[in-house]
Amino acid sequence: MTHARAEREALSDLLDRLGPDAPTLCEGWTTADLAAHLVLRERRPDAVGGIAIKHLAGYTASVQNKVKTGKPYRELVDDVRQGPPRWSPYGLVPGLDAVVNTLEFLVHHEDVRRAQPGWEPRELPADLVEAIWKRVAGGARLMLRRSPVGVVLRGADGRKAGGKKAEPHVIVTGEPAELLLFCFGRQDHARVTYEGDEVSIERLRGAKLGL
Repeated sequence: MTHARAEREALSDLLDRLGPDAPTLCEGWTTADLAAHLVLRERRPDAVGGIAIKHLAGYTASVQNKVKTGKPYRELVDDVRQGPPRWSPYGLVPGLDAVVNTLEFLVHHEDVRRAQPGWEPRELPADLVEAIWKRVAGGARLMLRRSPVGVVLRGADGRKAGGKKAEPHVIVTGEPAELLLFCFGRQDHARVTYEGDEVSIERLRGAKLGL
């Protein structure tokens, strides 16, 4: 089983267990909203543009709401669990699901886990941790482009990756999965530490980060 499939299964199990009205870290979204988002991105190619393009966001939100209300919640989660249909790019291009969905589902799995009381970081497989580090190091400049200060990412093992070149700068340290969540804008729920002046750290913690 690929890591993308494992994260999809684990997230689907959690969505089933919590029901449609549980909170998530995605602002304004319940578990039902998140499930509808995941179904939309894999089954409604006409509406995915609004996920990244602001002037298309209204149409995407409208379609997502129809996906959410168009069938019972359990069936919606079943669609998430089953994955993309064969006609979608994820089904047609070998390996695309693993490339695109491993981090997507890992982050959204944590969006649900960390919105519930008593959560703790998971212990992830070593090869997944290494894959996360490579993606974080390669994509940090893009994900942190809106940071108001310079950022250097430092893994718990001491490896560093440049996120944004500017002064003053802040060094953010953590395990690769925690750095990934930080870069995706989940600063308040990422187990990371900060080194830098207090003003720069507060500006970074409140910044809108991610893709």
